[in-house]
Amino acid sequence: MAVFAAGALGLAGCSEPAAPGSGEGTTSSEASGEVTLYTSEPQAKIDQIIAAFNEEQPDIEVKVFRAGTGDLKARIEAEKTTGGVAADILLAADVPTFEDYKDQDLFQEFEPSEADALSDVAIDPDGFYVGTRIIPTVIAYNTDEITEPPTSWAELTEPGYADRIILPNPDVSGAAAFNAAAWSLQPDLGEEWIEQLGANNPQVAESNGPVSQAVAEGSRPVGIVVDYLVRDLASQGSPIAVSYPDEGVPYITQPGAVFADAPNPEAAKLFLDFLVSKKGQELAVDQNYLPVREDAGSPEGAPALGDIALFDQDLEAIAASRDDAVAAFNAAVR
Repeated sequence: MAVFAAGALGLAGCSEPAAPGSGEGTTSSEASGEVTLYTSEPQAKIDQIIAAFNEEQPDIEVKVFRAGTGDLKARIEAEKTTGGVAADILLAADVPTFEDYKDQDLFQEFEPSEADALSDVAIDPDGFYVGTRIIPTVIAYNTDEITEPPTSWAELTEPGYADRIILPNPDVSGAAAFNAAAWSLQPDLGEEWIEQLGANNPQVAESNGPVSQAVAEGSRPVGIVVDYLVRDLASQGSPIAVSYPDEGVPYITQPGAVFADAPNPEAAKLFLDFLVSKKGQELAVDQNYLPVREDAGSPEGAPALGDIALFDQDLEAIAASRDDAVAAFNAAVR
């Protein structure tokens, strides 16, 4: 479960960076001081990112407040009412949250120094945030329990999967909330599919992590979960594998943005620029994520991004319908 886990992490030192270049509005590739990061990224992975960033920017101390996207949003709303957001950077799950905050003028403009190297889906056309990895939601299955894995979302509504499915809570997981809207807008799925899925009595876990663990353990042999967690567990020897459904998959880009009132915007932009640099994206691949730039490669055992059928996602429609979609999803599956 992704819960509030405030922690001061990543500590600093000093030197000149070897690179990735500055973002729009960043006047120098050198910066110092503290930056505060609000993120839903798993703790071990954000620790690795900060360590790699500090190899290039050891004068910047990165302090982390980690929580699920829903809890991050609650904290940001509370801070807005008492004077302003205290963080420099937001790195979290779903684009609709970033679109909403952009409309509220909570972000300042940011353009990566190597924007031309990034996938189009990673770039905010208005220039306020950047996607840092491609994270599809897939069907995971326990290879000891399931001999013929489902190959479509439609299959999950069949009677044979009753009481065998687990999925994350869209009230906690930003990716799950995004997916509820993405599924509801798909012509071959929609609200009817969600209602049929609910009729199979899926278990609702608090976040993607417990979903993947339940599938690996076999307590619920089929899960709806982000794909990198499945690769993480499979690489550790767990009996778990991925199926990419025939209808395509919803995906998020885990955007990053700099808050409008960031105390240290230059350092914050250098951090975001590092995330989407070649070195930062190679680290993302090492962490089992699909990267937002082709020259970073792909995780071991993962298909190339071009070989995965992705949903054609209308982000404005998803943002506009998300709250209603989550309410409908909760009514169907609980």
